[in-house]
Amino acid sequence: MNKADLIAEISNITGSRRTAEEAVNRVFDAIAESLGRGEPAAFSGFGTFSVVQRGSRKGRNPRTGEEIAIAARKVPKFTPGKQLKEKINH
Repeated sequence: MNKADLIAEISNITGSRRTAEEAVNRVFDAIAESLGRGEPAAFSGFGTFSVVQRGSRKGRNPRTGEEIAIAARKVPKFTPGKQLKEKINH
C-alpha cells in the first residue's frame, strides 16, 4: 500500500477524495512535526514513531573503495505495537 492507495481506501469511507487526501496529508504532517520537535508519535495498538541518534561512522565509496566519514545524524524509527504484531502474525 502506498499513499495513493491509502487515500483511495479512506475516500471509499468518506465519499470524498479531497477530504481523504487532506486527512492523510495532515496525519503525515502531524507525525513529521512531532518528530521534528524530538517528540515521539505513539498510536495505541499500532506503534510508535520516534527519532534516534545515529553515531558517526566510517564507510566506503562503492565506486572507488575510498574510505569516507559518515556524519552523525538523527533518523526516524518505527516500533510496532503489540496489536499490529498480532495482526501480522495471525
